[in-house]
Amino acid sequence: MNENSVALPVRSSTPLLRMILILGALTAIAPLSIDLYLPSFPSLAKSYSVDPGRVQATLSIFFIGLAFGQAIYGPLADRYGRRRPLLIGIAIYVAASLLAPFGPTIDSLIALRLLQALGGCAGLVISRAVVRDLFNERESARVFSTLILIMGLAPILAPMIGGYILTMAGWRAIFLVLAGFGVMSLVSSWAGLAETLPVEARRRDDLGGVFRNYGRLMVNRRFIAPALAASLIMAGLFGYIANSPFVFIQLHGVTPKQFGILFGMNALGLVTASQINRVMLSRWPPRAILGGAIAANVTAALILLAVAGSSSLVVFLVPLWFFIATLGFLNPNAVAIAMSASGHHAGSASALMGIMQFTAGALAGGLVGGFHNGTAYPMAMTIAGFSLAGGIVYAVGGDRRAKQRSLSR
Repeated sequence: MNENSVALPVRSSTPLLRMILILGALTAIAPLSIDLYLPSFPSLAKSYSVDPGRVQATLSIFFIGLAFGQAIYGPLADRYGRRRPLLIGIAIYVAASLLAPFGPTIDSLIALRLLQALGGCAGLVISRAVVRDLFNERESARVFSTLILIMGLAPILAPMIGGYILTMAGWRAIFLVLAGFGVMSLVSSWAGLAETLPVEARRRDDLGGVFRNYGRLMVNRRFIAPALAASLIMAGLFGYIANSPFVFIQLHGVTPKQFGILFGMNALGLVTASQINRVMLSRWPPRAILGGAIAANVTAALILLAVAGSSSLVVFLVPLWFFIATLGFLNPNAVAIAMSASGHHAGSASALMGIMQFTAGALAGGLVGGFHNGTAYPMAMTIAGFSLAGGIVYAVGGDRRAKQRSLSR
């Protein structure tokens, strides 16, 4: 436990395994809400009699909601503790998920997807803040790696499960399943996740203080360098998610079932890397692993761009798989390093990381769609561009003294 961490209160004598399972479910809400309904895009377009671009807007608006909703929950979590904002947010998510299947127009579905994201993002913010409350930098990286193992089941299983639900019960049933998952997360959080921020440690900032806290974090190089670098590199993942149905199904002719398998294989690479990362943390500090992960990620992204014009799906998949797998090393360590530098503003720091990540993700998704030209180049260029930008940010803005101390250990 670090010097700014707090001991688990009496009601927080939550067994570690149970706490990690609950936090894993909370962090899985967002990827599950994205990946489960991807196979339903053609059905949505047909059901609402709209072009695919309008259906794509239901995904883009979700990214925007995830980005800006976190700006609300971060300060609330620092002011009122972790539990209350979390429970309210997940309740909003459940309500939006229940209403989504019954929207009469695509615009109503877009609006409800926004509300769904604004509620569901509470799980992302609060889970990072809880880990920061309880663990030091290295232990946080291990916990975040474990959370990736749990939340990584979403992109592995969700497209296949979504396709099955779509076939058996139609696209509306997918949102009812999401509502059920939200109810499960709400009940388990209420019953099994104790408060981790004592009353005496809570902030009492007014609106001006909230903005000042964000300002301090943005000029804190120890926070902003790993946070921004990870956000930019992770944006490439959103570009992949947004464009993978076109590249795999339409461009390379795989079936929807095969698409689910390929999507799951890529996610499995990320999950496997995150568990290797847990083992590596027993020998190397997070900063040492992060530097190597960024270098490997940029290399894979540039190779992907070089082979984007290949007619062979295998040639394209190999560097794509390595790009995604390196995120299993990159994200847990970057988040742990950034959060360890957040001081007494863990909620705001977690929110700011989410804002940057999903804003960059929405931008990446927009770029892929805006430059669509019937090839894989828009996806590859987006991935390579954001990866290279993240590598430059970390190389230029990272705490060199900290990295040198890490490498000398």
